[in-house]
Amino acid sequence: MSNFLLWQIAYAEFHFTETLWPDFREEALARALTSYAARQRRFGKTGEQVEAGGA
Repeated sequence: MSNFLLWQIAYAEFHFTETLWPDFREEALARALTSYAARQRRFGKTGEQVEAGGA
């Protein structure tokens, strides 16, 4: 990232995989999407605040 638009990637979500690009197939994409969908997005809150539904 080297300080390039660091504020723009503050909430970016990365997925790192052991699968290299030529071997990245449909099942690897499905695993990445499943991982993405299972994440808890807190936007600065704690996990307890998110679960409690607090503002």
